[in-house]
Amino acid sequence: MRAGWETVRLADVCTFRPPKSEARKRLAETDIVSFAPMEDLGVNQKYLKPSGVRPLGSVAGSYTYFADGDVLLAKITPCFENGKLGIAHDLQNGVGFGSSEYFVIRPSSRVTAEYLYYFLSQPSFREAGAQSMTGAVGHKRVAKDFLEEHALPLPPPAEQQSIVAILDEAFAGIATARVAAEQNRQNARALLERHLQSVFSQRGEGWSEAPLSSMCDIKHGFAFKSEFFTSDGEYVLLTPGNFYESGGYRDRGEKQKYYCGEVPPGFVLGQGDLLVAMTEQAAGLLGSSILVPSSGKYLHNQRLGLVTGKAGVAWSNEFFFHVFNTPAVRKAIHDSASGVKVRHTSPGKIGQVLVAFPQSIDEQKAIVAQLESLQKETQSLEALYQRKLEALDELKRSLLHQAFSGEL
Repeated sequence: MRAGWETVRLADVCTFRPPKSEARKRLAETDIVSFAPMEDLGVNQKYLKPSGVRPLGSVAGSYTYFADGDVLLAKITPCFENGKLGIAHDLQNGVGFGSSEYFVIRPSSRVTAEYLYYFLSQPSFREAGAQSMTGAVGHKRVAKDFLEEHALPLPPPAEQQSIVAILDEAFAGIATARVAAEQNRQNARALLERHLQSVFSQRGEGWSEAPLSSMCDIKHGFAFKSEFFTSDGEYVLLTPGNFYESGGYRDRGEKQKYYCGEVPPGFVLGQGDLLVAMTEQAAGLLGSSILVPSSGKYLHNQRLGLVTGKAGVAWSNEFFFHVFNTPAVRKAIHDSASGVKVRHTSPGKIGQVLVAFPQSIDEQKAIVAQLESLQKETQSLEALYQRKLEALDELKRSLLHQAFSGEL
């Protein structure tokens, strides 16, 4: 630590109480104040932007009050770990109120709000705070004692301002770079989607159009008994959660479901089998398709349709995997589905969807080869830009560490 710096507790240089009584004393009941729910507390957004205003007299219930210059910090999981944090700024009549699930931290004259903001935005601070959380799963909160007793390296005011200026400039540059990298990552993904659309919109000779029911059969999965679900085992129990929204198999990692009960004949899948999701477990999943990665390991579960081409039909699972993931086919499946909160479809409804396809298996395979080659290229680009995003995050972490260890 540099000469002239000291280490203090946050409670030594801040207060932790909502200024409700102060607001009531100096404002009339009809005066307008800012309203900021938890959603307004940004991530990587230094200043709070309240979403609304209300008369002070209309405020009722369990709310937190704050004033211009107060630092707001989410205390409930997962908002705390995600970095929801901000400085109250430009409030109506200098007063705001909002969620009772964030701390209001008022800096004294010894520490600036901006310096405190950057200190609290450190991943290492959030990681330490997460260890202090108490409460039931899903409702854990950071302990106030942790916050009050947490050590703060405190340079003189001039150095605090200098550190904030350096971090402001550096983080502005990082934010610009992040936007560019994220846009490039999305562009790489969109490249494959545009090519897929062009394949089916610019059909060549020998293409035909027919309802899926005339070309394939779709079989319901088995309702496996939940009492035999496990976190590990010989068989993976496929669910719509194993489908990416854009199509393709998703390994769910620790959330993967396994099955240890008796498996009826005909419901163990083979490599390359084509499945379609018939329940929209999450937005965009309805109609998504996968090709089973390997034989003898994956179970054909309910809510999933096993799609097999009919005898005498030019049918390649690899080609029709892409057919199911075209926007037109997805829209047709979604529009014919039933349900409000969760959409469901059936083999019969999917069978009514018209699809376009080349009648030559060789052409189907040639199109698949083109798409797979482009997919590899786009995945490589996506991975490159993802690494850049991760490098930018690591740079921010490093800069914050240097700033508060006196090395900046």
